Amino acid sequence: MSDTELTTHLHPAEATVKTHVARALAELGLRDRVQAVVTAYEAGPVTPGTVARNT
Repeated sequence: MSDTELTTHLHPAEATVKTHVARALAELGLRDRVQAVVTAYEAGPVTPGTVARNT
């Protein structure tokens, strides 16, 4: 999800979402969300064809 979509869904401030995403990427040693998706595919928790569900 984009920062705006997360803000709408979870109701934190957009700056809070950006901070959490940046910290998670830094902790994992990743450059950006694209690299996070590639890493998730390679590690196995995400498989092609799966769809994120809004709960």
